[in-house]
Amino acid sequence: MICKTALLLLVFAATTSMASMNRQTYIVHMDKTKIAASHHSLGNSKEWYEAVIDSITDLSAEEEESDSESTSPQLIHVYESAISGFAAKLSSKELESLKKIDGFLSATPDEMFTLQTTRSPQFLGLEYGKGLWNASNLNSDVIIGLVDSGIWPEHVSFQDENMPPVPSRWKGACEEGTNFTKSNCNKKIIGARYFFKGYEATIGKFSKITDYKSARDSVGHGTHTASTAAGNLVDNASMFGLANGTAGGMGYTSRLAIYKVCWNDGAAAGSDIIAGIDQAISDGVDVLSLSLGSFISKPYNLDEIAISTFQAVKKGIFVSCAGGNSGPSSSSVTNTAPWIMTVAASYLDRKFATTVELGDGQTFQGSSLYVGNETKQLPLVYGETAGGNKNTIFCAEGSLNRERVKGKIVVCDSALIFSRFEQGEQVKLAGGAGMLLLNDEKQGEERALVAQPLPDSSLGFSESKAIKEYLKSTTNPTASITFKGTEYGKPAPMMAAFSSRGPNAVGPDLIKPDVTAPGVNILAAWPGLTGPSSFKSDERRVLFNIASGTSMSCPHVSGIAALLKSVHNDWSPAAIKSALMTTAYVHDDKCGEIADVASSNYTAATPFAFGSGHVDPEKASDPGLIYDITPEDYLNYLCSLKYSASDIAKFAGKDFTCPQNLTMQPGDLNYPSFAVNFKRSIDNNTVTFTRTVTHVGIPNVTYEVRGTEPDGVSITVEPEILKFENPGQKLSYKITFTQRNGTVPRKTSFGYIKWSYLDKYHVRSPVAVTW
Repeated sequence: MICKTALLLLVFAATTSMASMNRQTYIVHMDKTKIAASHHSLGNSKEWYEAVIDSITDLSAEEEESDSESTSPQLIHVYESAISGFAAKLSSKELESLKKIDGFLSATPDEMFTLQTTRSPQFLGLEYGKGLWNASNLNSDVIIGLVDSGIWPEHVSFQDENMPPVPSRWKGACEEGTNFTKSNCNKKIIGARYFFKGYEATIGKFSKITDYKSARDSVGHGTHTASTAAGNLVDNASMFGLANGTAGGMGYTSRLAIYKVCWNDGAAAGSDIIAGIDQAISDGVDVLSLSLGSFISKPYNLDEIAISTFQAVKKGIFVSCAGGNSGPSSSSVTNTAPWIMTVAASYLDRKFATTVELGDGQTFQGSSLYVGNETKQLPLVYGETAGGNKNTIFCAEGSLNRERVKGKIVVCDSALIFSRFEQGEQVKLAGGAGMLLLNDEKQGEERALVAQPLPDSSLGFSESKAIKEYLKSTTNPTASITFKGTEYGKPAPMMAAFSSRGPNAVGPDLIKPDVTAPGVNILAAWPGLTGPSSFKSDERRVLFNIASGTSMSCPHVSGIAALLKSVHNDWSPAAIKSALMTTAYVHDDKCGEIADVASSNYTAATPFAFGSGHVDPEKASDPGLIYDITPEDYLNYLCSLKYSASDIAKFAGKDFTCPQNLTMQPGDLNYPSFAVNFKRSIDNNTVTFTRTVTHVGIPNVTYEVRGTEPDGVSITVEPEILKFENPGQKLSYKITFTQRNGTVPRKTSFGYIKWSYLDKYHVRSPVAVTW
């Protein structure tokens, strides 16, 4: 990524001619259940919306517009499917009248942007018609398998218009089930299966009322990840008008194969996951995307996902997994097998801004997905003044006193044990007029958002401390919330506080996660009958939803891997992984170090947060050098871990035994990064590893090595120059890490080495030294 000043994006209200002085286009969201109950005599929703428009006509606006083409409110679009509502051109008086209609949810000004996704492809450097998104590079025969919660097949993101026939090599099937027939598959969704027997064996039979016993998605998670990986380009995508732009998957011409293993409570049985992976391998997918994992890391020989995905890699399938959402705790990263691309989550350069003003004049910048009007200065209540229950500070169910809360803004402490949407719902049920959601020290400056049912603002730890001090300073605290909508230009990427961290508890000789990718407040497709919060009580409907997690960053990398597979169909999974890692960048778009929002002062993140750095798809397509790894190399690595023959057999089958005189140490695996472990009890630690690189760039090049040494450690590379004559040539080097005399051991220090050819190729590998 080239370090440069970010361009400002201009946002315009959607208005036309002289009427722009009086009427503006709004996207209006309506509660469909209330419409049906109140206006059942009308034939369809369009007729009812037309009746609403007629009833709110602003005659004064008509008089002012008598010389223009538009002399009455104009119904522009009616949304019959996922979104309940319409788009219309309204005057300010008409908008106020509309808000009084039973069933009104929200109205946001229509916005037009320069062509961008919401917003990942542009941030990642992908541009329509160029580079990896050039028509000649967009191979539509790459198949991405998603092991997730299913898919909403009718969504516009999954239409198959102008797609070529399904690849003849495809062996998958479209399994029928509840509200899902073979016709729900097409040339985009070329396969759909579901696996539930393990779930039912553990949890018991579930009702078809609570979930679809089919590949249809009732949770939303699978639809969101599928469209992030390979959804079609869809113009004017937004959620309630926020994040407006062109939504599209990273590998938007790729095919999708769906393997539903997660059910309505978000749970999945390990046996079902493995069955899904097993079937995906047999069906012939090229990329496997798994936005799921365990809370606890297990040794690879006990990790069924590690074992089953190894079989996928043996077949040439690239595997991408979410690294987990248990950050910023140390050693919380999961899915850490070396053949898995473990993905962390970071921020885009986009925010959904609010301003919170306290009664004493202090103002704070927060974030929110709410799109209604700003609040007035209202009384502010917290803890005892909101209810007195021990859980009142969390706004937990039953903890708020309606008499104390009604018409006021309620302050709630954020906590992992309570859903943020549930907290907002409880405030609304108790009659609250708004909510301030405050982070604790561990959450830092996190701004991962959910669409709340009332005016709200999420605030970081530093702002939260100041607000609590204000609450102590006065007996009559007040606050107001102003909503600024979508803004661009903040420093990015920044590491999400929730993103799980290294060091790797299972394999300390590997830095994990491997890379980071966009995973915070990502807009992507959503099921037509699921509210944006996924809670049954949420009756709102959206076509696209904003969600956060390493579940969102993982399919970004899956889609990018599909693009690289299109361009380099002879590359192994390890080669693709190496290209993504060695070309990743570690600075933000303002030329500063990637920050960690887990700290209130935004200190620099480390490779234990972002691995090799933030993915750069275009650079990964021409990396210069790759660190390739064969299945046998991985097996020898497992042998170096002293696994038993029976453990090795889980991965290799019966045709492999560990070499009797194996000299390989775990750190000798040909990995694109270096994790060095020194002993505190030794004063002169030293370790040497071997690496082999394959040249995949232009012929006749000479690479030189340089880098930055970790504190207290010297690095020696032999040789320091590598000369390649032809693509495909392999050369090896040794790298030695030595503790400097007199060095006082610290927990971990970081550095890097980089092989460079002029300014064309820079092949970077992070170094982490841990005592």
